[in-house]
Amino acid sequence: MKCAIDEAVLSLKLGEMPVGAVVVKDGIIIGKGHNLKETEKDATQHAEINAIKDACKNIGDWRLNDASLYVTLEPCPMCAGAIIESRIKRVYIGAESHDSGAAGTVYDFLNKKVDVYFGIMEDDCKKLISDFFSRLRQIRRDG
Repeated sequence: MKCAIDEAVLSLKLGEMPVGAVVVKDGIIIGKGHNLKETEKDATQHAEINAIKDACKNIGDWRLNDASLYVTLEPCPMCAGAIIESRIKRVYIGAESHDSGAAGTVYDFLNKKVDVYFGIMEDDCKKLISDFFSRLRQIRRDG
């Protein structure tokens, strides 16, 4: 999860919502990604999608059988679909998403297809998100 947090920090430095993800197989990181929605002006540029694409490119296959995904924020429905389609076996989640979480918080897309574990480095992941929104509110107040 530490590497996923490092990825989230990269998106934070770009002014993006700080979400990071890594794909791990056989104890080796095979894919990394962070949020790039604002930077790329593309709604599909979520951390999970970017990490899955990177992993597929790196191993030369779309099938990520027996791989694990570590992500700082609970995946949305789009990302949950990509996780299922890429055949990722386990998802380790830092913080719940009460807006669009698709691993059981709002929607329950993953739990019948993927092993899901919540609360991995939860305080660190929550702090990234809360600090981001605090700064955003401060910017809006200051004009």
